[in-house]
Amino acid sequence: MRQSFDETTSRDFGAKHLPRVREQMAAQGLDGFLVPHEDEHQNEYLPDANERLAWLTGFSGSAGAAVVLKDRAAVFADGRYTVQVRAQVDADQFEILDLVEGGVPAYLERAPKGAVIGYDPRLHSPDALTRLQAAAARAGATLTPVETNPLDAAWADRPAQPQAPVVPHEDRYTGEAAAAKRARIGAAVAAAGADVALITAPASIAWLFNIRGGDVIRTPLPLAQALLAADGTARLFLDPAKATPGLADWLGTAVTLETPDALEPALAGLKGRKILVDPGVSSAWYFDRLVAAGAEVVRGMDPCTLPRATKNAVEIEGARQAHIRDGAALARFLHWIDTEAQQTLPDERQVAEALERFREATGALKDLSFDTIAGAGPNGALPHYKPVTRTLRRMEPGSLLLVDGGGQYLDGTTDVTRTVAVGTPSADQRRMFTLVLKGHIAMAVVRFPAGTTGHQIDALARLPLWMQGFDYDHGTGHGVGSYLGVHEGPQRIAKAVNTQPLLPGMILSNEPGYYREGHWGIRIETLQVVTPAEPIAGGERPMHGFEQLTMAPLDRRLIDVALLTADERAYVDAYHAEVLAKVGPLLDGEVLAWLEAQCAPL
Repeated sequence: MRQSFDETTSRDFGAKHLPRVREQMAAQGLDGFLVPHEDEHQNEYLPDANERLAWLTGFSGSAGAAVVLKDRAAVFADGRYTVQVRAQVDADQFEILDLVEGGVPAYLERAPKGAVIGYDPRLHSPDALTRLQAAAARAGATLTPVETNPLDAAWADRPAQPQAPVVPHEDRYTGEAAAAKRARIGAAVAAAGADVALITAPASIAWLFNIRGGDVIRTPLPLAQALLAADGTARLFLDPAKATPGLADWLGTAVTLETPDALEPALAGLKGRKILVDPGVSSAWYFDRLVAAGAEVVRGMDPCTLPRATKNAVEIEGARQAHIRDGAALARFLHWIDTEAQQTLPDERQVAEALERFREATGALKDLSFDTIAGAGPNGALPHYKPVTRTLRRMEPGSLLLVDGGGQYLDGTTDVTRTVAVGTPSADQRRMFTLVLKGHIAMAVVRFPAGTTGHQIDALARLPLWMQGFDYDHGTGHGVGSYLGVHEGPQRIAKAVNTQPLLPGMILSNEPGYYREGHWGIRIETLQVVTPAEPIAGGERPMHGFEQLTMAPLDRRLIDVALLTADERAYVDAYHAEVLAKVGPLLDGEVLAWLEAQCAPL
């Protein structure tokens, strides 16, 4: 569980820590310094030792950045964290700005002319760095890499780097032996015109070697790097303290275990070799070292990314079973919300803790897949609100409760959102919920030809809202890993252009929503997997579709049946029948009776 940088973050961090950082900046002749949220591994969720942004500003969200200049500083967060960032950050020390609208590049365009602004090349990908360098140049400022991060030098009580045990992830969960993976990824490296691939993404390390760790909050990742040769042999750079007994035997003789300190000399020894590196996920430091070594850098996608995203039959079946198990926990939770909680009106933190208890009671939960989002009333209108002390609300009769959470199980990763009524919902609440539901159904039943991308079908989920003059400002779907990250690329469903076609085996969320600021929010999220293309009677081309994985009932009190078409009503009835058939056998007593009532035909 996260400890150091969550509820313990402090609004006076800036006043305490900014002077220390500026002192270190001055010692290096810097007029400014960039502080991204990402760490050396470009992780979304971080170990406490790498929570530089939280240490500096107090802001503990999973996306953000800061810029420190001599006389001013700014912290950036996106719309998911509007309330949280203002609750955690001292506005007297930091200007609070939007991460998406303009963001850090726009701020750098206002930097003093001639300013020298430092950055740690270990923390920025080349792709991100290019945009920042262009923005600074427009201001007449210069970005320069530093050998010693001034924030790290100022952080006297920095936690130690994690040393969580690294363990085998058995083939019965992965569906493919690590040796077979290395062979086919090695062949892909050769096909890309490279001799060796540098793998730095922890999720790719975990997937490629069939191992899991615990270095990263909410995600079973080991922090490590690897060099994979075209012949399938590999060098894995891993802290020896993390290696569990038998790990070397699990990896096999074709994999050499080396210490992290050996990585830099290994890169220096690649002179004349062609090295495949992903500029979107590997930091600029690696590129700098390879160029200095005289290696030829081949820029391309991490060769593990697509194979990891396209789940095999074993992984898909694991996902099904994980979601059925998780569905039983959700049924118990939703029953509690619909009965006891309607009387006691718990606060958001109590709601989140209850959901975690029900998941833990399965006996199979390894961790949550992210910190639970529980938004009561107006807090539900903040799409990625997280209960924090200063903003806690209780459930309120006449309002809505939005709960978004997930679990990490050995056979799969879950992520589900359900919105429920507290008391009797209004006609307006039912109307808006049903419009969101109509979009959700459209995305669940869509059929599409090979080559279709997520942004090409995103409008289907929005159309019922658009036709009434409404929309939502987040994506409709993100990829999900197999006992890995709850956010996984390259696939996604969103307005933004994404060139990655949706391929069989890819798991994505389906989560349209509507948010009425100051009142309540609605989101319906179900995970689904892309199915192989099949012919449609009378059609000419085979079409892909989605199989629903999440098994959790919808709040039927919020469904205005009159707004649904006959086909939409049939979908809801069929989905509820499937939920009851798969989850019902895991329940009994009052909870089973409640689920039967929830899943009755509309």
